[in-house]
Amino acid sequence: MDIKIYLNEKKEIVDAALERYLPKSRESQATLHKAIRYSLFAGGKRIRPILSMAAFEAVGEEGDGILPFACGLEMIHTYSLIHDDLPAVDNDDYRRGKLTCHKVFGEAIAILAGDALLTEAFQLMTRQPLHAPLPGREGLILELVNEVAKAAGISGMVAGQVVDIESEGKEIDLPTLEYLHTHKTGKMILVSIKVGAKLGGAKGDPLQALTHYGERIGLAFQIADDILNVEGKPDVLGKSTGSDVTRKKATYPGLLGLEESKRRAAELVERAMDALNPFGPQADPLREIARFIVSREH
Repeated sequence: MDIKIYLNEKKEIVDAALERYLPKSRESQATLHKAIRYSLFAGGKRIRPILSMAAFEAVGEEGDGILPFACGLEMIHTYSLIHDDLPAVDNDDYRRGKLTCHKVFGEAIAILAGDALLTEAFQLMTRQPLHAPLPGREGLILELVNEVAKAAGISGMVAGQVVDIESEGKEIDLPTLEYLHTHKTGKMILVSIKVGAKLGGAKGDPLQALTHYGERIGLAFQIADDILNVEGKPDVLGKSTGSDVTRKKATYPGLLGLEESKRRAAELVERAMDALNPFGPQADPLREIARFIVSREH
């Protein structure tokens, strides 16, 4: 399969669904809605929602039942990027080749746009009429919302962000770095896989296999990001490179060197694909996404 075609097709589906699900702008909220749309449609690859859709399909399901969760995951991811770019955190002026949200709308509106996306994500994931394709799944939906909240919050992404901030300019050991990466990036990637798998009815060994896959590609994804910050091309990335070194951030290349980081990312991808051995061709998109993670240029 051509992974680029697959990713583009799924991205179009996610983008169209986000357009449908976003609340309509009101005059009194015009600036907030502009800031939300500016960041949400700034050219993201939609990796997290696509992973949830691919996992949903890998266990034999199809249709739109996954889309409220897929779009909610992208809203949470976008909120995290808006806040990550703020002067108090990473102080980035550009993302995906465009000025960051706070540079266009100001810090206060950027903070509120992130807050709005986070809360709208959970409202979307629990909007009952949207779950008509998944009858009798109310208990499962509650369980998955709980899992997403855990992955995004103080036991997941936020915890990783805190360690990231507190590690700047310090020497840290490999276990701390792995904790940082598996929480800051890995938890949301893992829960994207689990949401798709569980909505598709996966239990027992298939769910465990997809969980192992998600854990491994989550860490591989962040190691690849670290590598791109060292040797990526700014015009392709849409932002400056070398910022991790400038800010003395904790990264795999900084701790282990570039070549060892590449070796570890490649090994994680191989182990992720090994976890998919029980699945047939329906899991090929997940296999190709794993390969794409370490070969991408942005």
